[in-house]
Formats: sequence, structure tokens, C-alpha cells
Amino acid sequence: MSQSATPTLRCFSPLSVPLEASFDGPRLTSDGGLVWLAEADAALDLCAGLAAALPDRRTGAVRHTLETLLRQRAFQIACGYEDQDDADSLRSDPLLKLVCGRLPSDPDLASQPTLSRLENAVDYKACYRLARALLEVYLQERGRSGPPRRILIDADGTDDPTHGDQEGSAYHGYYQQHMLHPLLLTDGDTDQPITAILRPGTCHASRGGVSVLKRVVRALRARWPGVRIEFRADSGFAVPALYEYLEAEGIPYAIALGGNSRLQEIAADLVAAAEREHERTAQKVRLFGEAQDAAASWGQERRVVYKAERLAKGANVRFVVTTRTEEPEALYTWYVQRGGSAEGCIKDLKHGCFLDRLSDHAFWANQVRLFLHVAVYWLPGTLWVTLRLWVLKIGGWLRFQLGGIRLHLAASHPGEPLWHLLASRPDRR
Repeated sequence: MSQSATPTLRCFSPLSVPLEASFDGPRLTSDGGLVWLAEADAALDLCAGLAAALPDRRTGAVRHTLETLLRQRAFQIACGYEDQDDADSLRSDPLLKLVCGRLPSDPDLASQPTLSRLENAVDYKACYRLARALLEVYLQERGRSGPPRRILIDADGTDDPTHGDQEGSAYHGYYQQHMLHPLLLTDGDTDQPITAILRPGTCHASRGGVSVLKRVVRALRARWPGVRIEFRADSGFAVPALYEYLEAEGIPYAIALGGNSRLQEIAADLVAAAEREHERTAQKVRLFGEAQDAAASWGQERRVVYKAERLAKGANVRFVVTTRTEEPEALYTWYVQRGGSAEGCIKDLKHGCFLDRLSDHAFWANQVRLFLHVAVYWLPGTLWVTLRLWVLKIGGWLRFQLGGIRLHLAASHPGEPLWHLLASRPDRR
């Protein structure tokens, strides 16, 4: 838009002098930190790897490669522009164009309809290839410092609220909303996402768990044949099919159990002992026990560890079925650490990478979005919100000069020391 055609915004108050504003500056970007995303993307081979997994069925003249489209979409999400509609304005951002492989003077990047067509052109087979490509990113990064001796897989489901007529959307009684129900596997030691699979809103928490786990375990053992694999999950995954698979594969596990009447009977003596100790001391009491139990659907006995806790507000009893051999208190303490890994990773993915903003109509299009949001997690790694404010969200002016382009960043920006720190990293290429 030319300067003469740009509307002027007037009457900012209370100010000591009159002030007008208009969107007619030079080649400015509001996201100077895109250069760091481009560097991370190149180091991970992230968007190129995802693009290689997608078939390109477009015919005729093609203005945007699949890699450029994926990079544009991922970088926009990373900068806080999670909606496709944002592309209609951002497609001309000079720095976004540059990090997507175009000069600021080149034609603009893709608009919202083009990005929408990209997501909606993907079918089940292409989603499978994308899942493998994203798993490859995890394997690459997990082994960067050498073959791991152990991989701890944490499984969890999460809610993704829906609005309107979206395929797979349904009302979930526990979450009390219409939603989709993604399944996420994360690394309990590194808090890295391993994979994320979209599921219908009302499906059981364990749905697809065994089939997805089989693919992940095969990939882990193919990469590191001697690696020890362990597994943790909440009570939504307490199903015999999962126990049997893990036991057949020699994978130690700890999975929470719901407190049914049979389990409450097993723990009754310990609960009573905790109650007596609380009455005597008026302090919080935690006691641990174990038993062999065989639920009707199990077909065999399994070890159950339980905690009887008496708090000021009442009793708190928890159960975990496990094949591990630690003492009950040590086992339970190890199990509850999953809250800081699996749930923490999901929180980062939602708050920092907008994992819960799947707004396409088609189910497989939303699976593509889910992969993209998880891919964005890999770009700066962690601390998304802080990085976005201190590293990415900094105004800049792109100026052509002899020998290249110079990015003039906003002066007096609080993120300047962090920029210098990042630039001095010894591992930069």
C-alpha cells in the first residue's frame, strides 16, 4: 500500500503532544528473531525433512515449493501467528521472505488459501510419512551426544477443543467440551516430543497406544539395538493389551490404576494405619505397600504398588501396576515424576506452540497441523514464551548494502544481551 493510501491513526492520548500513526514504514519486520529460527531449522533439517515426506501432486506452474510452504507455516506459528489468515499480511514481511529463501524484492510468500490447500491435500498415507519424518528428528536429536543407554517413554492424552463442524469432534464427558483427543509420546528424560497422533474426541485414552508404541519401539531398537526402553502412563492406559505388549517386548512399565473396590479392599489396612498415625501426630502421613492382584480382564497376577496418604483434607489413595522391582516408595516416586515431563511437555506445546489450535474441518488436515505444531517445538527447543518475547519479537529494518543485506534491530531492546549470548555459542555452524 502506498504512503498516500495508508490511513492515518490519530488522537493518541493522554500524550503531551499530538501523535499520529500509520503503517507506512520502510522494509520493517516485527520478528527480527526469525534469523534464529532459520538457523535452527537448517541445523535440524526440519522443514526440508518434512517436505521430503510429502508427495507433490500439483500440476502446472508452481509458485511455492512444499519446503517453502512448510517453512513459512512453521515460522509463523513460532512467532505467535498460529492462524492461516495471518499469512495474508505476513507473506510480504521482508525477513520472513528472506528466511524462506526469497529476497525481500521477490514475489510474496503464500496466502491463506494456498496454505489451506497444502494441509487439506494430505491423506492418511502422507500423514504416516510425516510421522516417520518427525520421529526421525527426535532420533537425530536424542542421539546427538551419543547413543542413549535408556529411553523412557511417557504416554499421555490431551484435549484439543473444537468449534463448529470438525471431523472427529465429539463431546468428552471428562473434559466437558467438544474436542479432538491427541495422543502424545514424550521422552521422560529429555522432555522431547517423540510423536503425536490425532484421535477422535470421545475415544478411550489408550486408543492407538499399542500400535503407535510398536512403531516407535521398532524405530528405537533399529537405531540403538541395545537401548533399554521403559514406559510410564496414567490410568487411561491401564488396559491388558498394553500390559501384554510391554511384557512381551521386555519393556518395564509403571501405569496408574483407578481405585476400584477390589483395590480399595487391598489397601484398607494401610489406609487405616495412615489414619491412626495422622490422629496421633496431626501431620501429613504417607505409607506405601504392594500386593499381587489379578483383575478379571487380566488373566494373570501383576504387581500393584499403592500409596495411602492422609492429608488434613482427607485420605488420598493411589495405585500403580508395574513390572519394576524397586521398593514401593521408590517406585511410586519414580512414577509421579511423569507429571513434570509428559504433562510439562504438553503444557509447553500448548502455551508456546499453540498445539490446541486445530481449526481445519478435515481430520487429516488437522493431523498435519498437529505435526507442524510439534515440529515448531524443536526450533528453539524450550522456554517458548520467553524466547518469543526476548528473541523473536524484535522490530528490524532490512537494508540492502554492498555484499548483502543488513538487519538493523530495534535499539534499547531488553533481549540484546541474549542475542549476543546466542551468537557466541561455540556449536554454531
